[in-house]
Amino acid sequence: MRSRLKGTIQPTSRETRHAVASYPSARKAQQDHDNFDTNSPGLWAKPLAKPVCARFLHCMNKRATVVEITDLHKSYAQLEVLKGINLSAAVGEVVTLIGSSGSGKSTLLRCINMLEVPERGSVRIAGEEIRLVGNAHGRRPADEGQIRRIRSELGMVFQQFNLWSHLSILDNVMEAPLVVQKRNRAEVREEAMAMLGKVGIADKADRYPSQLSGGQQQRAAIARALCINPKVMLFDEPTSALDPELEQEVVQVIQLLAEEGRTMVLVTHDMNLARTISSKVVFLHKGLIEEDGTSDEVFGATKSARLRQFLAAAGH
Repeated sequence: MRSRLKGTIQPTSRETRHAVASYPSARKAQQDHDNFDTNSPGLWAKPLAKPVCARFLHCMNKRATVVEITDLHKSYAQLEVLKGINLSAAVGEVVTLIGSSGSGKSTLLRCINMLEVPERGSVRIAGEEIRLVGNAHGRRPADEGQIRRIRSELGMVFQQFNLWSHLSILDNVMEAPLVVQKRNRAEVREEAMAMLGKVGIADKADRYPSQLSGGQQQRAAIARALCINPKVMLFDEPTSALDPELEQEVVQVIQLLAEEGRTMVLVTHDMNLARTISSKVVFLHKGLIEEDGTSDEVFGATKSARLRQFLAAAGH
């Protein structure tokens, strides 16, 4: 994948390098962060911190489906927001949802981890169907334990950062692995520092959210999502609350994750980002998939008149 985004992730300060010195995995992740060039056709100036495992390569070859959505319907009172959506994301794919406000993008994303419960249709994560009972607006999860377990395997990054204000950045990143996944504290701390290094803010580990910029807070939220080792990352307009300069900090991290081969479903209004990183682009209009395809197909060989109108308004 050749990057179309301009600029590079800036090398980190001496303060950052001192902060990660005690954590080998954080140090290596920080080096990968520093050497990631968004202008380079080679993707990485140096190899990843860990080699891709044989099991992952096997899954990639089989194109195992991580997210599968079938005939999904969702409404609020009389307003039908989703009108029968079918969508899938395979291992290593980046599926980007685009469309005008109110088209159902965020609702669809939130249905994946059951923050919104659909009235009809099904959601499968890594082949496991989320079990629901009841009908229409009375539909609800059949097994709260299953929901908690599946949510612990999905990394969610919201429009707002949703960091705990009373916890340090490091403690925010460690919270879910410790409390939900019941993992070893020393192991989680090492991995949390590595994830903060990956997103370029290891030197902020002991700071509190109020002491960070918006872009740094969103990068901390991404590190928090990564630290649970998710099967898929879900991004709901992760740059919409940021000014253009801070937005680029987050865009570069998302591109880095795409280059790693992470499975992601992304909602965005950033057409440059969608065009650059997407394996598949899905255009939603009035609760339906109006058009989908590769980024070259959607942006370069548009079929739908409504999509052409949308892209023209976005400067594409």
